[in-house]
Amino acid sequence: MTWQLASFGLLAVALGVGFTWYERARPSAKVLALVATLAALAALGRVAFAPLPSVKPTTDIVLLAGYVLGGAPGFVVGAVAALASNVFFGQGPFTPWQMAAWGGVGVFGALLARIFGGGLGRWALAAACALAGLAYGAFMDLHLWVMYAGAHSMTEYLVIAGRGLPFNIAHAAGNVVFCLAFGPLLVRALRRYRDRLDITWKPLPPAPATGPATAIVVAALLVALSAVAIAPPQAHASAASRGITYLAGAQNADGGFGGDRGRPSSQVYTSWAVLGLKAAGRDPNRVRRGGRSPVDYMVRRIGEVRTTGDVQRTILALSAAGRSPRAVGGRDLVRELVRKRRANGSFEGLVNQTSFAILALRAAGRSPRDATIRAATTWLLAQRNDDGGFHFAGRGGRSGIDDTAAALQALVAAGKRSSVTVSRAASFLTRQQNPDGGMPLTPGQGSNAQSTAWAIQGVVAAGRNPTGLRRGGARSPLAYLASLQSSGGAVRYSRSSAQTPVWVTAQALTGLARTPFPLRR
Repeated sequence: MTWQLASFGLLAVALGVGFTWYERARPSAKVLALVATLAALAALGRVAFAPLPSVKPTTDIVLLAGYVLGGAPGFVVGAVAALASNVFFGQGPFTPWQMAAWGGVGVFGALLARIFGGGLGRWALAAACALAGLAYGAFMDLHLWVMYAGAHSMTEYLVIAGRGLPFNIAHAAGNVVFCLAFGPLLVRALRRYRDRLDITWKPLPPAPATGPATAIVVAALLVALSAVAIAPPQAHASAASRGITYLAGAQNADGGFGGDRGRPSSQVYTSWAVLGLKAAGRDPNRVRRGGRSPVDYMVRRIGEVRTTGDVQRTILALSAAGRSPRAVGGRDLVRELVRKRRANGSFEGLVNQTSFAILALRAAGRSPRDATIRAATTWLLAQRNDDGGFHFAGRGGRSGIDDTAAALQALVAAGKRSSVTVSRAASFLTRQQNPDGGMPLTPGQGSNAQSTAWAIQGVVAAGRNPTGLRRGGARSPLAYLASLQSSGGAVRYSRSSAQTPVWVTAQALTGLARTPFPLRR
């Protein structure tokens, strides 16, 4: 067998494993769309900068895709970008090498996130992109050596690498410039998509299920350790009871919950279900299928908890169920979360992640005087926009209902209930009510169950009564939520949607129960 045939065989195996890995993850339609978009962007970046040899943003885009979305999506973004861009440059025996090289860059990005917890700053990411550029160049030098060298000696490889060194350095330098310019912005945008759109809008087949990390993080939150609750009207109590029945019916035999009814269980969806059940007053430890509770499932699969959002959500869910997040599967999740705080007090530089960190730490029993909570609170207070609302990426972006409600609740949990920021945030929420009584994701959009539930949680945390929230003669947000519920207890995302994801029902339950913010002293 020749060197060329052997190399193509190995590449075929590597590419096959990478694409199989991605397919076995069963990516949702939203993830597929995002991966395709990123691959197209990476390919376009290579074409656009074709006049500048080796200078292109492709490597940065692929690495950051893996950094945020994970190894399998990162691999596919890189491999497809190479294949697609060569439609312009021309296909050849180098194509599978480029596919494998850029696919490897995507996996490298995922490894960075795994090792550093997604907390790398601008310069660290730029350095990683430079290293990826040099590694890519070395791999393609290997391609030349394998495909075209005569004796395949080390001397030949060094000659090839020496001639390619200026191009590889240019590639690495370009990566640094591109990453410094748009790297953190792309990371924030991808995280926003991952935390909200990918999960929140995930389509479901038969019955209910899906959910966004952020949505139920707050939903749960509001219940996690609540000591007091405002008794809802009988109609809303009945709606909550039907919702509990629906959630319990979506439980799998292993005790967990999947994205959709009948889908395999996962830590993510199971923790959201725990939070929703607790919010409505049902002990998640007593919700069992085959003798297994969702809390049992979470403890068994604690190894799947990796990202900052995972840690926050799991702390909230375990605390809601009365289990200590400090000793689960040999891990202290509270300590892990504290280590993820940045020097400026924020978590990942994002309003929602910082809000959830405060809520999780309070749920775990930390005092508002705790150094981490105080630092995070100080950073969060500085992110308020002039209209009183908050944008997920910080001050200056367009305020949103979900992020404002999360920040408001976090500030109340941190002991800032009487602050001007909390008052203005609550006022911002009440001003966004639509004529149907519900709340939009961002001002001017149609109402949805998630944002409505968050707004209810926010105004309750601020000490206001959501029943009296009837802007312009509209009905209350509680009535809007109830109008989305079926006789079986499932809650639709909006009037225009027939989907009834589990997370929507869980979030709506918290709103219908008007659960005040839980504070543990």
